[in-house]
Amino acid sequence: MKKVRFGLVGCGFISPNHAWSISVLEDAELVAVMDIKEKAARKMGERFKVDWYTDYDSLLKRKDIDAIAIATPSGLHAELGIKAAQMGKHVIVEKPIATTLEQANSLIVECKKRKVKLAAIFQERFNAASQQLKKAADEGRFGVKFLGSAYMKWYRLQEYYDASDGWRGTWKYDGGGSLINQSIHTIDQLQWIMGPVRRVHGRIAVRAHRIETEDVGVATLEFENGAFGVIEGTTSAYPGLFTRLEICGDKGAAVIENRVIKTWKFVEKREDDPKEQKVPEGETSAGHGSNIGLVEIDPIKGGILHKAQYDDFVRAIKEDRKPLVDGMEAKKALEIILAIYRSAQEKREIDLPL
Repeated sequence: MKKVRFGLVGCGFISPNHAWSISVLEDAELVAVMDIKEKAARKMGERFKVDWYTDYDSLLKRKDIDAIAIATPSGLHAELGIKAAQMGKHVIVEKPIATTLEQANSLIVECKKRKVKLAAIFQERFNAASQQLKKAADEGRFGVKFLGSAYMKWYRLQEYYDASDGWRGTWKYDGGGSLINQSIHTIDQLQWIMGPVRRVHGRIAVRAHRIETEDVGVATLEFENGAFGVIEGTTSAYPGLFTRLEICGDKGAAVIENRVIKTWKFVEKREDDPKEQKVPEGETSAGHGSNIGLVEIDPIKGGILHKAQYDDFVRAIKEDRKPLVDGMEAKKALEIILAIYRSAQEKREIDLPL
């Protein structure tokens, strides 16, 4: 296989990141795009000079497509991914991998059964700062990790939800609100570095938007290694503040804020340690402005980390190995968030696995 040929499903605001990432990779090729809205499909097809469709089955029937990239509303990820796998296509989906564990498991099982690769977009794992933090944790430089915290204090206007044709901020199609849509990336990084979560106690609420899910959520965590954790996620923090990941141990502490290392303090100092950086003024955690979704994003600015993950996915296909964020990895953050939602609903601590 010289190039992995992709079909892209879903031509909404995040789709340029996917299309651009595929198009610029040497070993990948964007063949066609699809959206149920003709205007969106045509616009994306013309922009990237590829065929466009409004019918998913027609796209799947093309024999010159090896993999399907799914950038639709979250509640459709598993259904569309399963159909792609049944047609022998590799599958890569935007986060979350699904909105329920049942959906996620069905997609994972189907891809395994059909012997196709499955990955979900958690591009923040490919950020240099995240990679350095993970490496330090794997090497034991934190010593005893006893506290890990994830903070996502973003801002979205009501128009952000209103402009989504009714899917954002709904349980059916979004799977939740600020935790599962925005905060999931940092929650994933938290468990990736701290390890599996044993139990959660969470609260959610709607405070500043007209949506049926949450625009603010908080949780306390207990990890399997005995460490504690905190999650705070919102889309109501004017004017859009930061994403911050904090890892504390008895031999070191590190903080990432808006994709840069703000704190790096370890008992064991090394010559190749990264330098602490000043967080760029005015930058939000999303990197595109606090009201991302109201205007079209620049894929070159917003898609660099998507590109890194697509490169890993393409190499996984060609080398016949697991992608770095396969289905099982992608399910971990989803399970934590669903446990927070259940805890908030039932007003009690929830043990994992669910």
